Amino acid sequence: MADGRIAVIGTGYVGLTSGACLASLGHQVVCGDVDATKVAAMSRGEVPILEPGLDELVQEGLASGNLTFIHGAAAAAAGAKYIFLCLPTPDGGDGRADLRIVHDVVAEIGPILDAGAILVTKSTVPVGTAQDITTTVNRPDVAVVSNPEFLQEGTAVRNFMNPDRIVVGSTDRSAAVAVAELYAPLRAPAVVTSPESSELIKYAANAFLAMKLSFINSIGALAETVGADVAEIANGMGYDERIGPKFLKTGPGWGGSCFPKDTRALATIAADHHVSFPLLEATYTSNDDAQDRVADKIRAAAGGSLAGVKIALWGLTFKAGTDDLRDSPALAVARRLAAEGAVLHGYDPAITKDLVAGKDRPDVVVAPDAYTAAVDAAVLVVLTEWPIFAQLDLVKTAGVMAGRIIVDGRNVIDTATAAVAGFSLVPLGRPAHWVGEAATV
Repeated sequence: MADGRIAVIGTGYVGLTSGACLASLGHQVVCGDVDATKVAAMSRGEVPILEPGLDELVQEGLASGNLTFIHGAAAAAAGAKYIFLCLPTPDGGDGRADLRIVHDVVAEIGPILDAGAILVTKSTVPVGTAQDITTTVNRPDVAVVSNPEFLQEGTAVRNFMNPDRIVVGSTDRSAAVAVAELYAPLRAPAVVTSPESSELIKYAANAFLAMKLSFINSIGALAETVGADVAEIANGMGYDERIGPKFLKTGPGWGGSCFPKDTRALATIAADHHVSFPLLEATYTSNDDAQDRVADKIRAAAGGSLAGVKIALWGLTFKAGTDDLRDSPALAVARRLAAEGAVLHGYDPAITKDLVAGKDRPDVVVAPDAYTAAVDAAVLVVLTEWPIFAQLDLVKTAGVMAGRIIVDGRNVIDTATAAVAGFSLVPLGRPAHWVGEAATV
């Protein structure tokens, strides 16, 4: 029989964070990965991703013996009671999640699982995947449980250790309860559901948050037009407990590895089941509009044309606290600028190498610091909300730039400080604050 040990298959953001955090709760955890070089590095305590607090947890887990790393899914799963599937489920190109990796791994480990083992889908998967995995594993003595993650990059450890809820779904209620009990030390509410409900909860949650961000960005566009301040509006809305204050900050759109993929997947699931869901399409349209508006402001600040104009970008990752560039709204804006001939130099605390133009990336020369990125720039643009950007010396910045305009896509630059440095500040969602002539941006 399985011995109660936890196997985590896949060591990306979700897998590595989940494994390290479960080990910190006192469980015996072995993390398996197909990349032998990565396994060797993690076994030495080297964490391959930027995630606050994760390095310490991995090192503590290794030191205590609760956390180990091994090459291969089968080696990790052998003898384990709980097998967490933390595998990539990328967009297959048509809005549907590509589950080939998940099913390949399940087919590989199925024959060697002990009786009574529980397969746990931690990856974000469409409705019906638990049933499909049950078919793939073809083991009546192995239960399948859906246990979606709700981790945010940059705060993943904190999210795991302080969850709003633990969601578990299965046709085998005792297996679902057993998985929920792994999290008992966290004292979070357990939501036990059918596997279909559990699988849909993750998509619904992410799509709702994306809609909330699109909504506040559109409110910001309206606020600019009527002379209101989106920050004041969001503050007033956030006091309503039915709405809450989170995800009400305006910016250059939303992105990352989850929101775009999951919102598209939910729309596809709805379409496949002939359910009309126009809000999802509007959410995407609004996000594109938000990125267009920031690009429009930059073009106007540059005098109406971006051809050959150097633009300094502060922030490249999709959000602060991570080195993830996937579906970054900062890069979405940068692509629009590059398409019009702008010369892009950028700085991001988490990025050290130049970006080379590809499917989702424009050419960006990455500077070693924020001031170097701004040298000879006509316009400075803030695109990611790194706290350091609010603390930089704007007088020094002005001294190296050719222009004196900041387009603040995150509203992190202090208006008075910018004015003292001689900058014209173009914010989002509020009337523009200019030094000298009135703004026409």
